[in-house]
Amino acid sequence: MNALTASAAIQAGRVQLVTFRRQSLTMARWRALWVALVFALVALVAIMRIFYLGFADRAPSRTSLEDALLPPRGEITDRNGQPLARAFPAYALWYNPKALGDEGTPLVKSPQQVASELVSIFPSLDEAELASRLASGRAGYIRRRVLPEEANRVQEIGELALEMPRETDRHYPQGSMGAHVLGYVAADGHGRVGMEQVLDKQLNDPALRGDSIPLSIDVRVQGALEDELRRGMLAVSAMGAAGIVLDVDTGEVLALASLPEFDPNRIDEQGEKYMFNRVTNQVYELGSTFKPLSVAAAIDAGVVRDFSKRWNAEPVKVGRFSIKDSHFMGSSLNVPEALIHSSNTVTARVADELGPERLRQTMIDLGMNERPYIELPARGFPIWPGEDWPRLRNMTVSYGHGIAVTPLHLASAYAAMVNGGIWRPATMHKIEPGKAPRGRRVFKASTSSRMRQLLRMIAVYGTGRNANAPGYRVGGKTGSAEKPGANGYKKSSLVSTFAAAFPMDRPRYVVIAMLDEPRGTVASSFQRTAAWNAAPIVGRLVPRIGPILGVRPDNTRDVDISDLKPLIPEARK
Repeated sequence: MNALTASAAIQAGRVQLVTFRRQSLTMARWRALWVALVFALVALVAIMRIFYLGFADRAPSRTSLEDALLPPRGEITDRNGQPLARAFPAYALWYNPKALGDEGTPLVKSPQQVASELVSIFPSLDEAELASRLASGRAGYIRRRVLPEEANRVQEIGELALEMPRETDRHYPQGSMGAHVLGYVAADGHGRVGMEQVLDKQLNDPALRGDSIPLSIDVRVQGALEDELRRGMLAVSAMGAAGIVLDVDTGEVLALASLPEFDPNRIDEQGEKYMFNRVTNQVYELGSTFKPLSVAAAIDAGVVRDFSKRWNAEPVKVGRFSIKDSHFMGSSLNVPEALIHSSNTVTARVADELGPERLRQTMIDLGMNERPYIELPARGFPIWPGEDWPRLRNMTVSYGHGIAVTPLHLASAYAAMVNGGIWRPATMHKIEPGKAPRGRRVFKASTSSRMRQLLRMIAVYGTGRNANAPGYRVGGKTGSAEKPGANGYKKSSLVSTFAAAFPMDRPRYVVIAMLDEPRGTVASSFQRTAAWNAAPIVGRLVPRIGPILGVRPDNTRDVDISDLKPLIPEARK
């Protein structure tokens, strides 16, 4: 009996132990489930908060912890190390309606009074809109960039809801200078438009960029180019201007400007309107600036050998079309006279004898049938005449009509024409000495030498005289082309261009200055052509940038044009 009792007791104990274990396991499972539910709820709340901030677009792009841990965006400098774009710590103005707690009003003063005091510090703010925003209790940025003295004035208002977080900001110390080269950084931290976009990955990765990334730009040359273009544009009330300074031996862009410009420090609606780059993205019929290129092709092919040969300068009739000069220049002209006086008829006859196949191939070799070669993302596609050029098209292309390219195309072509005949792509990157690309030969060296003489003669005796800066041996060609419209060319709208190089005895730089729709004003003697508005820009610019670039004025040197002087009456006077 005692044994049975003992066995029953043992069995009952086992049952109790199993029951206890089951209860413990069930409770552990419920606890794990509750913990998982709590974590899921926290995650859901966090996700909803992220979505709210994302859709509200009012949250700071980075936390202060991220700013402390992540390296700032890299610096962009000019070729000499001058900063063009850099990251720096800055204040922002953030409205935090919960600064005084969840209960009660977020502001001590009335929203209207706070808005009025903020507008006295930041006049660009809209007072009514700001007051409405403060009254709504909606958190977010009021202003992204605040100067230290402005931050002190905000603190004096005495509102805890007006917070001043420190963030890493992108700053362009040169202001609007070089805006189309640099572009800007958007709120998402990525570059837009210019080299900020091109170099975006490198600038955000310290391992790829090093301390900074130098461009080919020289900030001193850039400033001078923009200044003279702006002066020229305003003097003749032009709607826009474009210019470039290019190293003829390396393809490096020393300066590139498109006006009107924008300020990358403050992107607004007007700034977005002016982001279009006239140098690399807009194509134009550049008129008579093409004549030296056509003559160079003819010299290269042996069509022009005897420069004393007289060419018929009477109007050229092709079918129902007639090619004429802007004014009567005589019944016949030699090639130097034709370039000096900018004769359409003689250039057309030279191109006719050269033939469309050879002229077309020269234009292809100069890259005129493709987007311009440069790293900038905005690159316009030329209006190319197509595969087969009829006789009339060949003639009109020879003097810059029926083909539309960017000013950068023209700059690279002129560099090839004067540097010994080698075409190289333009670049915004600084090239180390001896590292220039080999390029491709377009013209013979002898042809390039002859073109340097002819371009110099145009600046001394022809339409480019207003660009002839004493001592700098400038050579170049004017171009004034009517802009095409819906019903043919618009005689009231011109594109005026001067394409130049200096010094012509040893060319080092090409300079292009272009004005879009200049007007005849007192400053241009009421003339609208390039000889009176674009050429003077180059004439003022070259003496400013020459010494900076190592080219000093020297009246004892010049390209030798003695064998061509007897061929033109102006030189014999």
